[in-house]
Amino acid sequence: MTIKTMMKNHSLAKSIGDAAWNLLISTTINKAEEAGCQVVLVNPAQTTQMCSICGTIVKKTLSDRVHTCSHCGLIMDRDLNASRNIMRLGLQSLANTA
Repeated sequence: MTIKTMMKNHSLAKSIGDAAWNLLISTTINKAEEAGCQVVLVNPAQTTQMCSICGTIVKKTLSDRVHTCSHCGLIMDRDLNASRNIMRLGLQSLANTA
């Protein structure tokens, strides 16, 4: 059975998808360690919805590609906004462990 065929089976698809993410994470961690770098894993929950400037939650659908904050006025690509939130969470995590 091919992976493509197995992905059509919903009960197998989640397991295969999880395995792929786990492989990506472990490979990234291993490569970072080889390069003398550190990887910080953060919970991505709400990173797309939260304004990276003021922290206000701005609800969006998957088709909403622009983050527009009604509180502080920030207008930015939703993925860039989320990446800024993820970076902030990672830096906070590092500061808390130091």
